[in-house]
Amino acid sequence: MNTQPPSLIEAKEKAKQLRSKMSKSGSKIGHAQSLERVAHQHGFRDWNSMFAAIGKDRPMAWNVGDRVTGTYLSQRFSAHVTSVSALRPGWFKLVLQLEQAIDVVTSDAFSNQRRRIRGVVGPKAFSIERTSNGQPHLQIDVR
Repeated sequence: MNTQPPSLIEAKEKAKQLRSKMSKSGSKIGHAQSLERVAHQHGFRDWNSMFAAIGKDRPMAWNVGDRVTGTYLSQRFSAHVTSVSALRPGWFKLVLQLEQAIDVVTSDAFSNQRRRIRGVVGPKAFSIERTSNGQPHLQIDVR
């Protein structure tokens, strides 16, 4: 059993794939039955229970012009979203214009001021990429 339920789109896609796989092996099932099986695979009593659980948590979404705060390479920032691209359910490529430049280098020998940053963030509003201390490269504060 998977402890992390899929998004609504992912669950429906899994049901579609299951129906296709079953059909190819000679066991045809209907759409409703495939949804029920996906729900059971994720530990839910039935599709309605799963739908109720995953329907409440809408994935994060950003719009051009939104003001966001967070950290980039461990530096606090405030920025405006200048570009948003949905990559897959819950994952977004963001371009952020910082309100104030931040220095993303920790060395005293030189600096690197950034006014614009790009990154991909997932459903929990942080990037997969990590710094050497284990922190996400980009993390957006969720309100």
